[in-house]
Amino acid sequence: MTQLIKARQGIITPEVQQLAAVEGLTPEELSQRVAQGRVVILKNKGRQGMAPVAVGEKLRTKVNASIGTSSDCVDFEDELKKLRVAGNAGADTIMDLSTGGDIDGFRKQVLHSTTLPVGSVPIYQAAMESIAKRGSIVDMTAEDMFEVIERHAADGVDFMAIHVALNQSVLERLKIQGRVTDIVSRGGAFLTGWMLHNDRENPLYAQFDRVLEIARKYDVTLSIGDAIRPGCIADSLDRAQVQGLVVVGEMVQRALDAGVQVMVEGPGHVPADQVAATILLQKQLCHRVPFFVLGTLVTDIAPGYDHITAAIGGTLAAMSGADFICYVTPAEHLRLPTAEDVHAGVIAARIATHAADLVKGVQGAWEWDLAMAKARKALDWEKQIELAIDPGTAQRIRGERNAAGAEACSMCGNYCAMKVVGEYLGKPKENC
Repeated sequence: MTQLIKARQGIITPEVQQLAAVEGLTPEELSQRVAQGRVVILKNKGRQGMAPVAVGEKLRTKVNASIGTSSDCVDFEDELKKLRVAGNAGADTIMDLSTGGDIDGFRKQVLHSTTLPVGSVPIYQAAMESIAKRGSIVDMTAEDMFEVIERHAADGVDFMAIHVALNQSVLERLKIQGRVTDIVSRGGAFLTGWMLHNDRENPLYAQFDRVLEIARKYDVTLSIGDAIRPGCIADSLDRAQVQGLVVVGEMVQRALDAGVQVMVEGPGHVPADQVAATILLQKQLCHRVPFFVLGTLVTDIAPGYDHITAAIGGTLAAMSGADFICYVTPAEHLRLPTAEDVHAGVIAARIATHAADLVKGVQGAWEWDLAMAKARKALDWEKQIELAIDPGTAQRIRGERNAAGAEACSMCGNYCAMKVVGEYLGKPKENC
């Protein structure tokens, strides 16, 4: 049975017991949200030695970091380094997006090398294997797709992005609508090419029951892939995107009816004034299941700084109800990220989600900020470093241009406001 089915039967699982304590809820409260589909527990039932993660309504907003090989760069050691960097920086989950080299072998190494939940996008591997076996993606068969999905689940993958909501009606709407950037989802592009070349319906949509059967067997959480997400802010909330979201809602309902845990992926590029509306629309159409946001990026003009544009959008999205944020690195739109890019991306996303959690009233968020404020007031540098979201970077910067043992920082020195005001406020009245 899946976590969803057990919760509906009133069974409090060990995972729910464990995660309720982490999130500051009673097991009954968390189990009820799982039963409603508003929280998912990321854990493949066959995977051992990992730490499950809960994603969803009124929980701490989680951060995903993506790694993986490409056809241009197959370096397992470098990608595993990125995995370690992401974990050390505080990522909650990892996605393996590999498209190059021994994809099966690398996925197994990832699953063996981390206790974090691991996600994947099976259509990537199915497409790469079709090129190797048949010479093109468009010659891929439906059986190829389903066989790879089952392979990933059997290996222990905890959640999968499956592009089941891209169908002929959505493509037709896209053609009529017209877009600046058309389709920017890689999985969506693979399936669009396949559908148009073969003049056939998307097998993942047409045979969704097979996807559900696999997910239920292994208790893999489905992440309904956002194949039609906007690739620039000019395309945000167009008719194609909304049509796709309507289909997503139908797929979500079928998953919930089948007892399969499910969440929804979202954009993408969204202007700041449309972020809240985008989240509201998804939640309304998709039965309030968890929303996994890819960014969001609030402007298109910042290559090299898209971890910042995504952090701005990520805060707005999480404040509006998004539950899960996929990091964006400074290398977005430019190249495969380095380990340093991964670190910057995770930290930026964590800052974004924490800023939103302050607004959402997530347990522990305000207490963390208050502790930092008190440490600053006391000029307690050791405590400030300890409380920093990135202690290593804070320690490095603190040590670069400050005299050893200096009470204040080199920005203000003896004129530090905390120091000056603290001296006078702390004096007895008769000495003032």
